[in-house]
Amino acid sequence: MSDLRELLGIRHPVVLAPFGGLSSVALTAAVSDAGGLGSYGLYGYDGARITETAAALRAATSAPFALNIWLPTGDEVVPGAEHDGYAAALSDFFDEVGIAPPARPERYLPSLDEQLDAIWQACPAALSVVFGAPSSVLIDEAHSRGIRVIGTATTVAEARALEAAGVDAIVATGAEAAGHRVSFLKSAEESLVGLVSLVPQVADAVRVPVIAAGGIADRRGVAAAFALGASGVQVGTAFLATAESAANDAHRAAIRSTAADESVLTRAMSGRLSRGATNRVVREIEASGAVAPFPAQNWLTGRFRAIAGQRGMGELQSLWLGQSAPLSRGRTAAAVFDELVAGLPG
Repeated sequence: MSDLRELLGIRHPVVLAPFGGLSSVALTAAVSDAGGLGSYGLYGYDGARITETAAALRAATSAPFALNIWLPTGDEVVPGAEHDGYAAALSDFFDEVGIAPPARPERYLPSLDEQLDAIWQACPAALSVVFGAPSSVLIDEAHSRGIRVIGTATTVAEARALEAAGVDAIVATGAEAAGHRVSFLKSAEESLVGLVSLVPQVADAVRVPVIAAGGIADRRGVAAAFALGASGVQVGTAFLATAESAANDAHRAAIRSTAADESVLTRAMSGRLSRGATNRVVREIEASGAVAPFPAQNWLTGRFRAIAGQRGMGELQSLWLGQSAPLSRGRTAAAVFDELVAGLPG
């Protein structure tokens, strides 16, 4: 099935990028109600929270939506004796928000099985995955429940691996994109392919629909993506700047004021390479050279980032944004969606 609209049961081939930690029910529902595929990122969510979130989405929209998870890569660390040292390296930031360095938890992340059990019960229209190719067991279970599976590639080789695994569609995400670089066959640093190069090569290499992501913020980016061979687009930063997103005012201000050449790729905030605005916390962690491995760093910085976000302290937040952030002019999800649809082929 090559038509993304028919595949996903949507009217327009426009997908909301899933935000790990910044997804909102309101934004996901708004995109789905507009005729696209709203997505909700479940990074760090345990089974109970997934069930609660899915119920909230069902109450907010009757249209199809996607849930998103991170696949384990096998190099994730678990809480151990090193935790206190990792926490001590960030003590100044904990002090700044008025909390003690957090004690070692039982786990940094819920298990994949726990997340999938809840997702199967929620039965979204689609399950999107990052950081790997899903197993045949996952694919078969999803398909048995009528759930489409969307994989994410940063290289042609990853796209081929995803097609071989049996996914229904592939997001080809260029190096311009916001947030984590979701490479899984080589390191993220070795997989920084721009969208204009990536999309046509992926479209030539696979038979499933290709969804272009990275640097698309208006009708011009949409038109370009389809000219390159994409069957749909996935957009993150432009929607993150809208009133419906979970971003705060400091984050929205960063999106609208960060030039294309001012975003950075950093491991400072999570231990994995990510694109966002540089701020004081990024500069100071990078200068210290003390970055814990994933997911320890992400869990630890998340303790002070959450408080900073509540207080609008942009210098202590993860300000994820892509290289087309200056093009994020729409103030509402509806305005952004209408602009993107205007670029679709007639």
